[in-house]
Amino acid sequence: MLILLAFIILFHITSAALLFISTIDNAWWVGDGFFTDIWHQCFNETNCTALDNTFPEYPSIQTVQATMILSTILCCVAFFVFILQLFRLKQGERFVLTSIIQLLSCLCVMIGASVYTNRRSELHRGLTYGRFEVESGRFGYSYVLAWVAFAFTLLSGLMYLVLRKRK
Repeated sequence: MLILLAFIILFHITSAALLFISTIDNAWWVGDGFFTDIWHQCFNETNCTALDNTFPEYPSIQTVQATMILSTILCCVAFFVFILQLFRLKQGERFVLTSIIQLLSCLCVMIGASVYTNRRSELHRGLTYGRFEVESGRFGYSYVLAWVAFAFTLLSGLMYLVLRKRK
């Protein structure tokens, strides 16, 4: 039981770290001479501009920003709730709230990454990119980490439900 508990704690911390890295790191869409994320677009490694309301697809990117931030916050809150429930509740009631919060975090990651996937052709088109062929780019590692974080938060939420029934 103690080994399972330690594994779940490690799994949860890994989920939170993946969410944090995928939210702040600048590699959701990469190509030759440019990279972009949900906050900035950078060309020639030094010329970075923030994505603001002048960006044509700003509502879509704002949706991705909000859901990724919310998922990171929910994952951290779930961990603190887990620690509190570990010592406060009796056996049958433990970890239900933690599981619900973690599954909500999972849902937020899925929504954010799905919106980015669906809107990527519109997000990377326009006159603001100049001579760079951004449309020919590819998904970067932060995007991949977001989907890995989705899987980790889903498994973590399900593990809390299984752990709830353990004695």
